[in-house]
Amino acid sequence: MIAKLTGLVDSLGLDWVVIDVGGVGYLSFCSGPTLGRMTVGSGISLHIETVVREDAILLFGFVQLLERDWFRLLITVQGVGVKAALAILSVLPPESLVMAIVSGDKAALVRAPGIGGKIAARVLSELKDKVGTLVLGPGAASGGAIPVPNDGGSMADAISALINLGYGPSDALRAITQAAGLLDGDATVEALVRAGLSGAAPRGGSR
Repeated sequence: MIAKLTGLVDSLGLDWVVIDVGGVGYLSFCSGPTLGRMTVGSGISLHIETVVREDAILLFGFVQLLERDWFRLLITVQGVGVKAALAILSVLPPESLVMAIVSGDKAALVRAPGIGGKIAARVLSELKDKVGTLVLGPGAASGGAIPVPNDGGSMADAISALINLGYGPSDALRAITQAAGLLDGDATVEALVRAGLSGAAPRGGSR
């Protein structure tokens, strides 16, 4: 199974890219944000999710490991196939998707082509209890100090910091995602924590 591809961008389409790896071209389907980072002839490294079907082996590529993890989670939802998952990630990057699920924002999900109200409601219902584990890591369910994934970035570090201060996981997640939406995309952990503290519920709230 292919897990990662590193090579040169040979050609691009609306939802696909061909990566030249040592003279071999690999076709990978990608979300809009991932394709937006590529230009023909440039170098690229993609995290790959390999989907095996009876009639084909399909590759789905993501620049961000977190985006690939969200793709994996989305296709576990009944009625959400690989094309629907890519459509959702094309209009909602991981941080925005977290916020939509935490806040129950069905309208944000139906902006994705092919996603109707019923599917959007199912995504919100089935993933609302899994979003914290994906953002924070497997320790989220324990409510204690949570190990942050290496690729989690400032947002995951800030959420972990609030939890270590005694805030409930759901309160910390909600506060930091709201803070991230208000601050610059390159906000530091310290800035996110300061903004998040003003929006977090009192310590010992929800766990």
